Formats: sequence, C-alpha cells, structure tokens
Amino acid sequence: MFKRLIASCALAALALTSSTAFAQNVADEAPAKPKVYLPIDFNVQNDLENILLLDLSNGKRVAIRLKPDWAPQAVERIKTLTRQGFYDGIIFHRVIEGFMAQTGDPTGTGRGGSELPDLVAEFNPMPHLRGTVSMARASDPNSANSQFFIMFLPRFSLDKSYTNFGRVIAGMDAVDAIHRGEPPADPTYIVQASIASDKKPQKFAAPKAATEESPVTADMLNAPQADKSERN
Repeated sequence: MFKRLIASCALAALALTSSTAFAQNVADEAPAKPKVYLPIDFNVQNDLENILLLDLSNGKRVAIRLKPDWAPQAVERIKTLTRQGFYDGIIFHRVIEGFMAQTGDPTGTGRGGSELPDLVAEFNPMPHLRGTVSMARASDPNSANSQFFIMFLPRFSLDKSYTNFGRVIAGMDAVDAIHRGEPPADPTYIVQASIASDKKPQKFAAPKAATEESPVTADMLNAPQADKSERN
C-alpha cells in the first residue's frame, strides 16, 4: 500500500509538472498584444511637459505636442537639447514648398548635429500628415541626432522610415510663413525653443539694424548746381 501511495504521488507530481509546462508553452506561443498609440491631445493647456514651443523670427509661436508613447528616445532628446538652449538661434536650412521645413543643425548646412550620440530609429506607424514633426536622418536609419522637420502637407512615403515624434497643435500659420529655400536667402530661425512646463515667455527676434546711409552735409546742400551745358 505504501508503494502504491508513493506511485500515486509521483504520478500527481508528473501531471502537475506537465500541466505547468503546457501552460508555459501556451503563454510563450500567445501573440504579443499590439502596441496602442494614444491619440493627439490638441489642448495646449494639458500635459505641458510634453509641449515644445518654438518662438520664430517671424514673430509667431509654434506649439508641438511631443509623443513619448510613439518615440520615447526622440522626445527625450528634443527635451534635453531644448533645455540646453541648443535650438536657440538655429535656422530652418531646408524648406521645400509643399513638403517640409527642416531645422536643428547649428551649422546651417544640413550636415551638423549635437555632441550627443545618434539615436536608434523608433519608426512607428503614425502617418506623416500636415503638421507632423519627425526626426531627420542620413541614409543610416540610426543616424537621427538633433535635426527635425515639420510637414507642410502629407507625405505617406515617409511613414515607418522616419521617427514621427509629434504634431503641431497650435501656430501652423507660423510654420507656413517659414521662408523657403535650400537654404533660404533670408532664413527664418528659432529665436527660442522651450518646454511649456518651464513657462518661458515668448521671445521675439531683435529688430534689424537700420542700413547705414551716407550723411548729408551742409557742403553738399550748398554745392553749386551745374549749368545745362555741364549736365549734357
């Protein structure tokens, strides 16, 4: 009887082990839940920590909703550089009508970036619509650093190939007013970039210095006029 009891216990233990292993296999084979991308909050009063403000030299302010649920590393990079003052004074160096406006290069050539390491791509299925803000990069998918671009019009061919990390939620008229060119002859630039939760007041571009003209002297006013023969 004792032997039968031991055998029964052994069978029970084996059955428990088998059922546990089966449950683990089922869990391993279960499909991963699809990632949920939260909708954009267009209220400029909400979640100020995730609103990027760009005060442009055209006198207008742009508000961009940052989306860390879409691209957490890109959003963190933008916040870090913004709070360092990196973007202040940087021009929009590549602005193509009907496409996008690109900035974030301190050299203004399109080949510069920050001293921080390049980012691993965070491509996501969010579409490149009017007002989309996305990381610029070279041919290497993992070469985004500090440059980003704002879309004038949709361009779905960019989807899943560039890191979409936000959307303009106010001030799209300021984006539309950015001067075109590669680079523009008179480039629009970022006077100040800030995170809304830091509550920095809007900053405006310094007025352009007046063009110096040759002074008019008393001798010039009193100079004798040439007669007709001399003027001819």
